[in-house]
Amino acid sequence: MQSTEEDNRIIKPSSSLIVIIPAILVAIVILVKNLTILDYTHVLLGGTWTGIDLFMGLVLSRVMIKMSVGARIEFIKRLVPMMLFFMPTIASLAITAGIYLAWYEGIFKLSYPVIVAAGIIVVILVITGFVFLPNELRILLELRKGSPDTGKISRLAMINFRLSGVQAAFQFAIIFIMANIAMGNLFLRF
Repeated sequence: MQSTEEDNRIIKPSSSLIVIIPAILVAIVILVKNLTILDYTHVLLGGTWTGIDLFMGLVLSRVMIKMSVGARIEFIKRLVPMMLFFMPTIASLAITAGIYLAWYEGIFKLSYPVIVAAGIIVVILVITGFVFLPNELRILLELRKGSPDTGKISRLAMINFRLSGVQAAFQFAIIFIMANIAMGNLFLRF
């Protein structure tokens, strides 16, 4: 069976669906202003983001270290295109849903230290996320070369796996804050 050019493409046209479909669904949920559905959406997206970061940081990083370079590169070829679109999408949509949820509930006030703390953690998560994106792009560009530098690809991927672990730690902090907000405990509120 011959492989077509479509089969060999690293990024396929269907990759855009990973961005478009969730964005449309979150926009609809925000416009409907149903707090229960918005809360579920925020929790689902945030939980997915945290779960993937935990899995990548704690599990995949250890698995990848033990893999041969060739196997690691083959795995990365399949992972990078998905993560390049999926992670920024779910992260930005989780943040957006959370902001709208806090806004609709009337607690998005900078006079609440807990909201400020959540905002600081979100900024840290966004900054570390922007470290991922250039690495994902570097990996993608290297994979597209005629003879990619497998050592470079492997190093960049390992940086991303370790950064996932760092992000997971900050996500636990924000989950603690969000759980207290959900319980109506706006601790440190003045």
